[in-house]
Amino acid sequence: MEQYLEIYQRWKENLKNNEELHNELVSIETNPAQIEERFYKYLEFGTGGMRGIIGAGTNRMNIFTIRKASQGLANLLKKTYPQQEKKIVIAYDSRYKSKEFALETALVLIKNGIKTYVFEQITPTPILSYAVVQLQATAGIVITASHNPKEYNGYKVYWDHGGQITDSLALAVTEEIKKIDNEFAITIAARSVAEKQGLLVWIKDEILETYLQKTKNLILNEELLKDAAELKIVYTPLHGTGLIPLTRLFQATGFANAHLVKEQVDPDPSFPTVVCPNPEDTAACALAIKLACKINADIILATDPDADRVGLTIKNKEGEYVSLTGNQTGALLIDYLLQMKAQKGTLAPNSILIKTIVTSEMGVAIAKDYGVKHLDVLTGFKYIGEKVAEFAKTKSHSFLFGYEESFGYLLGDYVRDKDAIQTCLIIAEMALFYKKQELDLTQRLEQLFEKYGYFKEDLVNITLPGLKGQAQLAKIIAYFRDNPPTEIAGNKITVRKDYLTAEEYHCFSQKKKPITLPRSNVLQYFFTNGSWCCIRPSGTEPKLKIYFGVKGQSQLDATQQLEKLKKDTLNIIETI
Repeated sequence: MEQYLEIYQRWKENLKNNEELHNELVSIETNPAQIEERFYKYLEFGTGGMRGIIGAGTNRMNIFTIRKASQGLANLLKKTYPQQEKKIVIAYDSRYKSKEFALETALVLIKNGIKTYVFEQITPTPILSYAVVQLQATAGIVITASHNPKEYNGYKVYWDHGGQITDSLALAVTEEIKKIDNEFAITIAARSVAEKQGLLVWIKDEILETYLQKTKNLILNEELLKDAAELKIVYTPLHGTGLIPLTRLFQATGFANAHLVKEQVDPDPSFPTVVCPNPEDTAACALAIKLACKINADIILATDPDADRVGLTIKNKEGEYVSLTGNQTGALLIDYLLQMKAQKGTLAPNSILIKTIVTSEMGVAIAKDYGVKHLDVLTGFKYIGEKVAEFAKTKSHSFLFGYEESFGYLLGDYVRDKDAIQTCLIIAEMALFYKKQELDLTQRLEQLFEKYGYFKEDLVNITLPGLKGQAQLAKIIAYFRDNPPTEIAGNKITVRKDYLTAEEYHCFSQKKKPITLPRSNVLQYFFTNGSWCCIRPSGTEPKLKIYFGVKGQSQLDATQQLEKLKKDTLNIIETI
């Protein structure tokens, strides 16, 4: 009998008292492919923590995989801080079973003697990050699957610096989880006893209040706020956690002309109005655009269910609504931040911009114009958060802005993860600033393109599920690693970077340089014409991700370069 079948039988036997999960397993007993898919592995920690489909199985999100992960984390904390009092903060979003999973997590930790603070209501991920620092907690956890479809949930772990755990800690947690042979033997504390003993503490409004005050202080141009009601905003939380903090923030700063998409206001785990609650998907903003057309709004803001990502759609001079890419919004924000700080003389001489290796170079060009340095980190905002915390401690740099192409931004260093709430406020301020100059944000973006070059990027996801898919994914990356291309789309490669071997190879000089970032299964190529592409497996989904970036002399030139680079790269992949 194969191992996954043995695990399936063990689960079915142990779940007799759990009607929901037991019935689910019984229903697939004549479907070996389903059994294999659910039991061929345990959920792992990737760039966004542990994430999977809700249901029965080791490769699913359920109370037993939650308990196992929580016990593994508790064991690591006890080993790492044997004499120290340990505290953990837990938040959760609006997804199916999020509050149940949060409570299960808390009761496992409390059983291990760890005091646990749990938000009473659904809470954005960035506010959890903030709470970890404010409460001087040892760690934090968010139960969320971010922008994934409704079938998913997840488990993100944060450390005492307020950022998500990076590789070494994720590996340490994983090792502790692997040592647990029987997830069904893990015991939990009784909720009523934990509350009486003060080991289970429910967080009400106090954290949110101080977070909102700090966020108000991010405003760069306070004199603008007297006219804040002139900006007409449409906002949708996409059935998630962003509604309360953002509407309170808008009210407190004078952005009273903010209109909510009523159909998407209420938290709803079924996400009934969208196929996928992802602001990167223009279709998710269809209702918001419909409302914007009706009221003639200037901008549309959409946050994902845990309110760490934000999508921006703007009305251009032709009256059409145009959705910006994450890279374009990032470039606008960097430009606005630097403009305002330079004008007011508040730009610190050691300011630094942090971005991921797959994020556009346009922001770097803008920052360089102001004498601001930049730092590249691996994909995943956890690496940005790690640096933000480091600079807050060492004072070696003054953090200016951190961003990634996938709609994640951070301005204020009191949070150590991407923060859509902060970002929405500054986007509104920025849009108002240009509106008073009779400019929309597409016009400002065109000005930046004319000055710095026409940067254009894209991402192609190839979904490869199950064991066969994982094998194919590994085969593709191995092919590129073992047979490195010398040119793609008619452009010679100048530099190849292999983040797994930590080696940067300069093709023309044949010189090698070490890469100082953590090792990761990522390949990146830079071309003679200034374009680049990057290949990596997703850390949270069964996908191969291929990123592309070009710099053209016009929009048409950039578009043609990008299409040619994509086509030729994908042609190589199809032959593997």
